[in-house]
Amino acid sequence: MIRKSLVASAVLFLIISCENGNDSNELTVETVNENSSSFKEIGSITIGGTGAAEISTYDETTKKLFTVNNSSTNKIDVIDLSDPSKPVLTASIDLTVYNGAANSVTTFNGKLAVALESKSNKQAPGKVVVFETSNYAFVKEITVGALPDMITYSHDGKFILTANEGEPNDDYSQDPEGSVSIIEVASNYAVTTLNFAGFSSQLAALKTKGFRIASATNNFAADIEPEYITISEDSKTAWVTLQENNGIAKIDLTAKKITELFPLGYKDYSLAENAIDISDKDGATAFNTWKLKGMFQPDAISNFVVNNVSYVVTANEGDTREYSAFTDVKRIGSSSVILDPAVFPNAVALKADASMGRLNINTKMGDTDGDGDFDELVGFGARSFSIWNGTTGQLVFDSKNELDKKAYEFGVYDDARSDDKGVEPEAVYVAKMGDKQILFVGLERADALMIYDVSNPAAPKYLQTLKTGDAPEGVLYIPASKSPTKRSLLVVSSEGDGSVKIYQPDLN
Repeated sequence: MIRKSLVASAVLFLIISCENGNDSNELTVETVNENSSSFKEIGSITIGGTGAAEISTYDETTKKLFTVNNSSTNKIDVIDLSDPSKPVLTASIDLTVYNGAANSVTTFNGKLAVALESKSNKQAPGKVVVFETSNYAFVKEITVGALPDMITYSHDGKFILTANEGEPNDDYSQDPEGSVSIIEVASNYAVTTLNFAGFSSQLAALKTKGFRIASATNNFAADIEPEYITISEDSKTAWVTLQENNGIAKIDLTAKKITELFPLGYKDYSLAENAIDISDKDGATAFNTWKLKGMFQPDAISNFVVNNVSYVVTANEGDTREYSAFTDVKRIGSSSVILDPAVFPNAVALKADASMGRLNINTKMGDTDGDGDFDELVGFGARSFSIWNGTTGQLVFDSKNELDKKAYEFGVYDDARSDDKGVEPEAVYVAKMGDKQILFVGLERADALMIYDVSNPAAPKYLQTLKTGDAPEGVLYIPASKSPTKRSLLVVSSEGDGSVKIYQPDLN
């Protein structure tokens, strides 16, 4: 039985009409009372193979989904969602003429904006291309920073933002600055691109709190790699994940200025509540404690407000750097990973495959006394979602080991990923359902999505697990007020098998 406390209360939307001969508007209130613990798959479509359905966006004016498809020809597939139980591929927008590879899409009021990295040189400036959603006509092409990995409209439609990751090439002969581009729609799409050079003087203080700068060049501005953006409902503030750097940037959109960097610190896996399985060669899924720390290193980010306080929630996926000129990852069992005998007196046993030997750690961290061995071990990602205060950057809640454990209970935990990042939380999206704040968390390596009620940010409540396609990447919520059926919809795009699945909650 589903407890009433876990049920989102009525989703309200207004239909205002004015009849002839009536001096006042007649207000009709329609109530959709939906159960946020009862999402079920109602429709699905496969648009290709690997890389075919990375990110989707929905256009209310045309009732269409626009989905990135990089499985063969670079394009955006257009899916008619008029009947969510029977999604239909109706058209494609060919992007080959723009000499770029699409990474992300966003829509607002009949316009589609696509983020493309340079296809001929990934380190060159990227671009945003804007189209009409009705007829796919070209509107504008805008130059942005290198490798725009994510794009989003502000809620008021005044801005388009891109997170420009600025990855280096393999030998680090080119390492563009990481940046965020702010495009002003009403000013003929004028663009302002912000970099992080102004924070380089804070490096020492940032590092003590877990912020990470490490590369072949140790160039602060070039080492920053923005990943994902979320924008406040009033369109005045943006938060950007800096995944490889283990941080979040805060941006004042009115001033077009990066105002703060939040270092995210570390997770302590010696605590029972954080116990994890770290071997894919131990013949079992066993959650144990270890003398180990983990960087949070979030990928996706979303935001919500409770009692006038802004919060951001992150999917703590983790990421490594592996280039010919710079690599920061090795297994603990590697012969070149020497554990300090005073800190790890049982080093030989720990380096066995069935113990810690298979775990990937950051080799550029952990030698605290500079003598060439590891005094502490630091892993990639936190295998969790976290909620942070959007003003101070302080940690409010972390899901500890719950995502891995619930995936195991649900039968979707992949033990072959235990040595890396577990279920690998990739996507997060917070939506208002009635008076509840509902969080959707996509798990890339479990091929699943978990749903939580985060109305109390300090004590989220687990609601449900859903099976998704292979490697869910994009999570999109369509509120009842904008849905083609006037029922809330959840859309999950999976890049592993090219599937787009649509879910709908039961009525209460």
